[in-house]
Amino acid sequence: MALNILYVMIAVLLIGVAAYAKAISFIDSLAIIGAVIGCGAFLLLLACMGIFGAAKHHQICLFFYMVILFLLFLIQFSLAVALLALNKDTQDTLIEKAWEAENITLSKDVNCCSLHAWKKGDKTCSSSLRCCEGQNANSLCCGGKADVPCPCESCKKKLSPLVEMACKITGGVSLFISITEVFGVYLSLRFRNQKDPQADPNAFL
Repeated sequence: MALNILYVMIAVLLIGVAAYAKAISFIDSLAIIGAVIGCGAFLLLLACMGIFGAAKHHQICLFFYMVILFLLFLIQFSLAVALLALNKDTQDTLIEKAWEAENITLSKDVNCCSLHAWKKGDKTCSSSLRCCEGQNANSLCCGGKADVPCPCESCKKKLSPLVEMACKITGGVSLFISITEVFGVYLSLRFRNQKDPQADPNAFL
């Protein structure tokens, strides 16, 4: 039972870390991090099932708990490895796809202008950006008339380290938690094979 109480706390930690990582990346379409959040929510429900099974020494409940926990380990371990193995080209592809879907929102959230270098006609820059305040407001990319270099950084340059950090944080925490799940499967197997102390010793088992 103590292990499942620990899993409740671990599940909350996993959900919190993954949600934080998704928030700092500013990209809502990072589905792989969303899948880790889903694993955390499922682990929370599974831990409640484990607490019930351990308290009642319910054999069927413990069996399904053990099987599902092992399957969850496989999924979570795969997600963790995938996150940690994302190379720069893949991260750039994720950023470009996110930019196509939500460029105006990303530009405002990250305080950047254009995916790459700013070009005339790019409407993702506006005077409302923080990088366009003060003397910078007169530049062309900020809606002014001065033909000077854009004072705002490109969004890809600002988003790349954020996405990389989000993947490393989520992948590292998820990998650590998935390893503890193997230990949980082993303990649940041993506990399931123990005799129920509340059972009638004269009953046919």
